[in-house]
Amino acid sequence: MNSRIHSMLRVRDGHEAKVGYAELFFDLVYVFAVTQVSHFLLGNLTPLGAAQALLLWFAVWLGWQYTCWITNWFDPESPRIRRMLFGLMFVSLGMAAALPDAFGQRGLLFAGCYALMQVGRALYIRVSLGNAPLASNYTRILGWACISAVFWIAGGLQQGTPRMLLWAVAVACEYLSPMFGFPLPGLGRSNSERDWTVEGGHIVERCALFMIVALGESVLVAGATLGHAHHWDMPMLLAFTAAFAGSVAMWRVYFSVAVKEATEVIVHAPDPGRYAALFHYLHVLILAGVIVTAVGNDLVIAHPTARMDGTSLLVLVVGPALFLLGSGLYKRVIHGHYPVSHLVGLGLLAITAIVGWRFNLLVANAWTTVVLFVVTGWEQHSSANRS
Repeated sequence: MNSRIHSMLRVRDGHEAKVGYAELFFDLVYVFAVTQVSHFLLGNLTPLGAAQALLLWFAVWLGWQYTCWITNWFDPESPRIRRMLFGLMFVSLGMAAALPDAFGQRGLLFAGCYALMQVGRALYIRVSLGNAPLASNYTRILGWACISAVFWIAGGLQQGTPRMLLWAVAVACEYLSPMFGFPLPGLGRSNSERDWTVEGGHIVERCALFMIVALGESVLVAGATLGHAHHWDMPMLLAFTAAFAGSVAMWRVYFSVAVKEATEVIVHAPDPGRYAALFHYLHVLILAGVIVTAVGNDLVIAHPTARMDGTSLLVLVVGPALFLLGSGLYKRVIHGHYPVSHLVGLGLLAITAIVGWRFNLLVANAWTTVVLFVVTGWEQHSSANRS
């Protein structure tokens, strides 16, 4: 391996890889991107709007996730990788700016920015690697990025249902191909034990930091909704309090799994790349729950005493339910069992979905917040008994 390539790689000296300042700077774009997805869903609370928001969320997450793997293998503080990150930031910003009208007039711009980001990143690394060991892996990744790009661009040239279907195929290409080692005719597939050597601590910390980004967005949405209100009354202030408390409860539920424990699972796994990928897959669900919960908070703060309707009830229940389902699966990977506390929380949310129509938005949202605190209280009690 020549010195130029060696200077790009992270130093593997037995110490945990640290998240670099360039990575944290890169994440700022995704604060904006998550906000854009949240606002898109808030303005399109229909089954079609939810499906569109899901596709957009996958695009945001996959764009971030593939970059996360790059900075796990390569040093984000090296000049070549840093330049790549800044270039990706610029293109990601364009993608996020076009996101609200992605299913309208700016569909091709959104798809073009996304495809440029995915193909450009893989091509840049592949060319930089030359004949280095990771080169064959990135040849496969580049191949699948190009396949996906065809569907993104084709969808951007269409309207309505054809656009959604083509973009769904594009998402499937990028989300599912890593599960099978990016198989391509004539190139075979990547071996996750050999080709996907990862720094477990870095992967876990990056996911945790994106969780902070999503929770921060929910706090910002709550504050902005309250700030834009012309008149503050007690129900609105109570709704704001419940929204903030819910964010705190989610933080406690998620971070009750110590970063060290999750890191050790990857480090000591016989197939660390597969576990790291699994963590990323599960975070799609966890973070989607946070985004939907933020939308529910916005609805409640704006109209706390409004009568419950089917759409509002669905949003208020589905957000925390997705979060608890994903968090429970994440903890199952770490501890080997699905936590009872999360099953109880999901059961209480199911009851809320049945009887919640009897209450106004404020009461229902306050109850879902109580459910989250019940879960985190149960976990802390169980943890204290184990210790």
